[in-house]
Amino acid sequence: MSKEENKIIRRRLRNAYASSIISISMVLLLIGIAALLIVNAHSVSNYFKENLQLSVILKQDASDEDALAYQKSVNTLPFIKGTRLVSREEGTEELSKMLGEDFLSVFETSPVPVSLEIKLRGDYVSPDSVAFVRRALEASPVVEEVEYQQSLVETLSSNLTKISMVLGVFILLMLFISFVLINNTVRLNVFARRFTIHTMQLVGATRRFIRKPFMRGAVLQGLISSLLALGVLAGALALLKRSFPQLFTVFDTRSLLIVAGTVVLCGVIICVVSTYFVVNKLVSLDKDRLYY
Repeated sequence: MSKEENKIIRRRLRNAYASSIISISMVLLLIGIAALLIVNAHSVSNYFKENLQLSVILKQDASDEDALAYQKSVNTLPFIKGTRLVSREEGTEELSKMLGEDFLSVFETSPVPVSLEIKLRGDYVSPDSVAFVRRALEASPVVEEVEYQQSLVETLSSNLTKISMVLGVFILLMLFISFVLINNTVRLNVFARRFTIHTMQLVGATRRFIRKPFMRGAVLQGLISSLLALGVLAGALALLKRSFPQLFTVFDTRSLLIVAGTVVLCGVIICVVSTYFVVNKLVSLDKDRLYY
């Protein structure tokens, strides 16, 4: 074989390896997105749930001291995420903006009572739990009424359940497709070097000896592909953060490290396993079958 032919073969192998890296990286990017959704599914669900507010309206004769004492007692409850006390002055100002100052001028004293805006922990935002919370909040003698949008709570719980089911099926399908695509890509890459494997057999190389360089290459291929996929994913998240910065409060360092580890692990394992089986199969092939 001439030097020119050797150069052509090496160039083809490099092109095949580069295209293999890119293909695997794109598939690992899908795995990274799936892992990101799985790891943060509970946090994203809680993010939406914990933005739901309950309004606790205190009795008209409740003083500011009574309101502060009630707020302190409410903050000790296990299902409370946070509270905000709305004084009569703040309530009057908000009502004036909505109805106009002329509407309130007919009253000698402000009809707006002191109120408390409450955010619940995500695990308690369901129709049954919110009903229990409402009864607990109304038990105080200073409370006149607890208001919340019951239909919104029911809709939110129902939709999040449906979204979780659809997302679960989608992620499983995505992972299956990813495994098949990476496996096929590795097969094509190794198969392109089948004559190299046959030459090694002719000089007496054992299966273990033949597999060794291919397995090292598979580990390197998995690492490069996963790092490239993580780079694209990080760039996409950075762009997304500019449009939805509030959503990124649910992403912590631990979850991002889990996603990164999952992508690297999947890339290396799938490449190594696929390479192992493909090399074993090629080693067992007859010389005549190498051309098909």
